Amino acid sequence: MVPSRRSFLAGAASLAALAVQAKFGIAATPARETFSVRSSDGTMLTGDAQGDPQAPEILFIHGLRQSRLSWDKQFSDPALSGFRLVRFDLRGHGDSDKPPSPDAYADADRWADDVAAVIAAAKLRRPVLVGWSLGGYVAGAYLRKYGGAGVSGINLVDAVTKLSPDLLTPLAGTFARTTTSPDLAERTAETARFLEACFHQPPTGVELQRMLVVNGMTARAVAEGFVKTTTPDLEPVFQAYAGPILLTHGAHDRLVRLAMSERIQALRPGSRLSVYADSGHSPFYEEPARFGRELATFVTASARG
Repeated sequence: MVPSRRSFLAGAASLAALAVQAKFGIAATPARETFSVRSSDGTMLTGDAQGDPQAPEILFIHGLRQSRLSWDKQFSDPALSGFRLVRFDLRGHGDSDKPPSPDAYADADRWADDVAAVIAAAKLRRPVLVGWSLGGYVAGAYLRKYGGAGVSGINLVDAVTKLSPDLLTPLAGTFARTTTSPDLAERTAETARFLEACFHQPPTGVELQRMLVVNGMTARAVAEGFVKTTTPDLEPVFQAYAGPILLTHGAHDRLVRLAMSERIQALRPGSRLSVYADSGHSPFYEEPARFGRELATFVTASARG
């Protein structure tokens, strides 16, 4: 087939698809752009973005042993379709580089530089940061080094803001040891148990299989280094942050105690705590419709502030 005819048919097919979507009210799948950027120490980070670049922005930061795919439900949520959505794989995870030394994960400033690099690469103006679990610590590390002027709000989702046995469960402490075991059999079994502990309403089938693969891709050095961080307490950072904070927490979280979020709420009058009665450590996955509605409301209000 000659190129001109091929181009004509492709264009005609696109117009037909748009006509069908308009007639039956089917929303077009948003275009997604993948990007890569080097952080300050040379670590390559991979992410993707979708939505109007001029719309209010949300930067999603996933948790330990997860990946940017954790946010798939948010990227397909109609409630969030009017926003610029950006996500990336943390260092040591997914498609991003995996430095072999635990030192690469022990320094809060390196996590902060990663967020700054992604913000620059995605050309974000003033995003809301959504930090889940370890991602909450990463968001706090960014605020600690770069301040809050470039952020319009923070959504902490079952977030780790202080490494303390009073705020983390004994099970979380156990996983910190067993999922980094030098024994491959133990490490494999415990990584699967860790994933199970992230949910009250667990994934099944293909979704579970994919999550297990992603968890297995994570570098051992991540957890080995993170637990040795010289910056274990970011509560003062969130207390000093002048912007709005939404705290989201699953009532059945088996890893991070509700008290972790309650402490931030107490330190920051005016912040809002939203407890999800049917969720564990992953309310954005277990109750995605509610999560999307609340996040959309929060981002809209933050953009106006």
